[in-house]
Amino acid sequence: MQYIQQILFLLLCASAIWVFSKKIKEINFNIHLGKPAEISGNRNQRWKNVMLLAFGQKKMFRYPLVGILHFIIYAGFIIVNIEILEIILDGLLGTHRLFAGFLGGFYHFVINFFELLAAGVWIACVVFLIRRNVLRLRRFISHDLDGWPRTDANLILITEILLMSLFLTMNASDRALQLQGNPHYPDFGSFILSGMMAPYLKGFSSFTLAGMERTCWWLHITGIFAFLNYLPYSKHFHILLAFPNTYYKSLHPKGEMSNMPSVEKEIQYVFHPELVPQESAQGEGSSPAERFGAKDIFDLSWKSLLDAYSCTECGRCTAACPANLTGKLLNPRRIMMATRDRVEAVGRNVRRHGKFVDDQKTLLHDYITVEELRACTTCNACVEECPVSISPLSIILELRRSLVMEESNAPQEWNSMFSNIENNFAPWKFSPDQRDGWIQG
Repeated sequence: MQYIQQILFLLLCASAIWVFSKKIKEINFNIHLGKPAEISGNRNQRWKNVMLLAFGQKKMFRYPLVGILHFIIYAGFIIVNIEILEIILDGLLGTHRLFAGFLGGFYHFVINFFELLAAGVWIACVVFLIRRNVLRLRRFISHDLDGWPRTDANLILITEILLMSLFLTMNASDRALQLQGNPHYPDFGSFILSGMMAPYLKGFSSFTLAGMERTCWWLHITGIFAFLNYLPYSKHFHILLAFPNTYYKSLHPKGEMSNMPSVEKEIQYVFHPELVPQESAQGEGSSPAERFGAKDIFDLSWKSLLDAYSCTECGRCTAACPANLTGKLLNPRRIMMATRDRVEAVGRNVRRHGKFVDDQKTLLHDYITVEELRACTTCNACVEECPVSISPLSIILELRRSLVMEESNAPQEWNSMFSNIENNFAPWKFSPDQRDGWIQG
C-alpha cells in the first residue's frame, strides 16, 4: 500500500511539473512575438528594483495597512510553501516529517513560524474578500472586471484560505495522533497553533484522525500543484513575473519618450539640409519603408508584452488616471488586459498554423479604441502607481503613433499643430522669422 501511494505521488509531481512547464513555454513564446529590445546595463539598480519593488512590495506600503496584508500573503506564498519540499520528499520516500530528526529544535521554530504566517495569510485573504465583495471599492467594481476577471480574483483568495486551513488542520490532527500515542506519529512536540487545535480533536478515534491527517496532506499538496498550474491562466501570474518585470523596468526618467531614429534624422535634415546624404538627395539607395508605432502586438516590444502578462489587475493605474477620473473612456488596466488577450489569441493562431494567419483583427481598433488612446495625457500617473513596474503608457504611445503617422488619424486640433510644426517649425501659426511674434503686446 505504501509503495502504491509513493508511485501515485510521483505521477502527480511529474504531471504537475510537465503541464506547468508546457504552459510556461507557451507564454515565453507569446512574449517573444514582440519586437526585440535591448534592455541591459546598470545591473546594481536593476537588482535593487527587484528587491525593493518585487520582493519588498515597496509601492504597496504607500497604503500601510493594505501593504502589510499584501506582504503577509506574498510572504506566505513564498515562505509557507517551502514546507512542500518536506511534503514532496515524504511523499516520494514514504517518510513522515523527514526534516524533524536532523533539524531538531530549529524544526520546531520553523513550523511555528509557518503556522503563524499561515494564520496571517488566512486573515489577510478574508479582509481582501471583504474589500472586494462587501465594501466594493470603486476599482474592484469597474465593468472591465466583469465576468472571469472578478471570479478569478475571488477564486485565488478562497484557494489560499483553503490551503492554509488544510495545512493547519493537517498539523492539528498529526498532533492529536501524537497525544494518543500512535506509533506511526512520533511525538515531535506541540506547535503553537495546531497545538491549540489538537485537544479539540482528541475525542476522535486514531483511524478517523489518521484519515483526516492523510486527507489534508493529499489535498494540501494536490491543491498546491493545482494552484501552480492555475497561475499562468490567472492575473496572479504576477507572483512570478513581478521579478523579471521589475528587473527590466525602464531606468530612464518617466517623462522621457523614446524617439524613432529615422524621424529624428528627418528633423535634423530640416534644420540642417547640408547633412542630407547625397544618395538620399538624389533618391537612390533608399531603405524600405519603415512602420511607425504599433498596430498589433508584433509591433510592440517584448517588454510591453511581458508587462501585459505581469498585470495584477489591481486597478491602481486606473484609479490614478486623471482622464479616467474625469469620465473619459481611457482605462490603463483595460489597456493591459486587452493587450494580454490579443497576445494569447495571436499565440494560439501561430501555434495552430505554424505562422500567423490574418484573422482580420488588430490590437488597435479591435481591442483598444481610438477614443481611449486620445484621452491619454501622458502624465505617467499609471506608470508611477503600478506596484510591479508596468508601463501602460508605452503601449498607448506606440498605438497612438501608428494612428497619427500611419493612418493620419488625429483630431483637427492636432493636425493644425502638426501642420504648423512642419511648415513653421513651431506649434504656432507664425513664419519662422516671426516665431517670437506671440509675445507682442
